[in-house]
Amino acid sequence: METTQKLAFLLNDKKISHELKQIAQKVLNQERITFDEGVYLYEHAELGYLGVLANYIREKKHGDITYFNRNFHIEPTNVCVYDCKFCSYSRMIKNRDDGWEMDVDGMMDIVKKYDNEPVTEVHITGGVVPKQNLEFYAEFFKRCKEHRPDLHIKGLTPVEYYYIFKKAKLSHYEGMKYLQSCGLDSMPGGGAEIFHPEVREKIAHDKCTAEQWLDIHEQAHKLGMNTNATMLYGHIEEFWHRVDHMERLRQLQDKTGGFQTFIPLKFRNKDNQMSNVPEVSVIEDLRNYAIARIYMDNFPHIKAYWAMISRNTAQMSLSFGVDDIDGTLDDTTKIYSMAGAEEQNPAMSTKELVELIKKVGRHPIERDTLYHVVTDYKDVVFEDENPKKQYYALPVVNS
Repeated sequence: METTQKLAFLLNDKKISHELKQIAQKVLNQERITFDEGVYLYEHAELGYLGVLANYIREKKHGDITYFNRNFHIEPTNVCVYDCKFCSYSRMIKNRDDGWEMDVDGMMDIVKKYDNEPVTEVHITGGVVPKQNLEFYAEFFKRCKEHRPDLHIKGLTPVEYYYIFKKAKLSHYEGMKYLQSCGLDSMPGGGAEIFHPEVREKIAHDKCTAEQWLDIHEQAHKLGMNTNATMLYGHIEEFWHRVDHMERLRQLQDKTGGFQTFIPLKFRNKDNQMSNVPEVSVIEDLRNYAIARIYMDNFPHIKAYWAMISRNTAQMSLSFGVDDIDGTLDDTTKIYSMAGAEEQNPAMSTKELVELIKKVGRHPIERDTLYHVVTDYKDVVFEDENPKKQYYALPVVNS
């Protein structure tokens, strides 16, 4: 049954509530659902219903296309001045024995390792430490661009920028403009967590506020940069907190149009201060992706990380609104494994990733950061190849 037929079936199903039919009709009419309707979906909608609506929107926007990209990441430090309760990755600055802090030369060594690889982006994010300040990153961005001008620099989150700009006594706009002049191209979506202060104060009380996070993205958008946005779900938040989070992003996107991708991030309880909080089920993961696709009507893309949620769940997510599943990975990133991801040493060749996408009837496209097509793998036939030559490091979890 075609997606449109499935949606029409829902509208005529006598078992479905009037409220759910109204939401389905809005989706069919390409009308925006309200805050209360978003909460209603979380509280009352079953997985099958949500999948029909989300897949309808996904295919309206992208057809069968599923995106991935090839990049590498640099994690300058896992030492941090902040004490986020959910974080399994960072080490407090006062307890940094097993932490690392890189210098610019060390970061450039990583860049140079990929000189002969067909990567299009370097993704930079990590902890927050005083010595990795404005001039530290300005120097790295400049040297990176001088070394490889065509490499897209997607660097740091508002959590890092808020600290850096405050220390440098610069406004958010001035700071972003200066770093853009040094070579910064775009910004990932990390550090958003949950915006509402009821939750934010409990899980990340000392990092930037929701308003500061949003403002730094707004200033980046004013400068012509594209950015991403995340939401950490499945911990102590209630459903309406998730909708509040998405609503704030939706409103800023209405204003600027600068967001490219929304990335729901599943809370993992391994080795952090919230290890007593149980993780949500795969069914809730899929429900959350679907509702995100329905609610975030002005966001072009919804991304899931296969390395964090598993290959099988990533495949299923492609029928629940997701059109981007990250990309090929080597096993150098520590953020996945330290957070208790499904794959502790994630590695997938381009061939394996393309086959994973094709096995669920989707059309694999390798993209660059701005979603320009790099390679269309729809009709590509792979020859026998050494998988070790196909592993590329790609975005960290809070891209």
